[in-house]
Amino acid sequence: MRDDTQPDWSEVKNIMNPFERIASRYHGLPDVDLTQGKSIAYSRSTTTRIMELIDANSQGNVHGGAIMRMVDEAAAIVAIKHSQRPFVVTARVDRFDFLAPAFIGDVVSVHCEMHYVGRTSMEVGVEVTAEDLITREVRKIASSNVIYVALDESRKPTSVPPLVPADTTEAETIERARKRRVRRQKLDEEARLEAKEGQ
Repeated sequence: MRDDTQPDWSEVKNIMNPFERIASRYHGLPDVDLTQGKSIAYSRSTTTRIMELIDANSQGNVHGGAIMRMVDEAAAIVAIKHSQRPFVVTARVDRFDFLAPAFIGDVVSVHCEMHYVGRTSMEVGVEVTAEDLITREVRKIASSNVIYVALDESRKPTSVPPLVPADTTEAETIERARKRRVRRQKLDEEARLEAKEGQ
């Protein structure tokens, strides 16, 4: 005889671990068509949020960490759209330049687009602006390049569709990112060699 006073532990587990529920939602997805390339425009995205007191640093400006979190979340949207995978991880922030402060009450917009795609990795270019809603002044406050890796259901790196330029502007963007990638790989190799020599 079933004791109705006892909780259904499988349901409790799902409530307590929402990540299990998220993972099961995407279990058994069809394979991604890797022959169909995507353009930069296909996954381009902008995330916008008004800055509140919770975002302030000790100077009364928006905390740099709040901006960085927004960037990571917004750029991940682009990586998920392009890869057609529900799971991506931040592998590297190639650089993050703070150009000007944002203030409480500003609307911060994070503009993101895919710049380069390897086999499993994706470089997302980011530009961050802040708008004063009263004066309507818009300022560029930060820029970054964030690299993500797409994961399969087993949380292993998985292949993603290629990035195919839709026009000459997109082709130039991809070429600039390819050159950055080559420079980055060269610097990484030099750092590895220096680390070996130092052992």
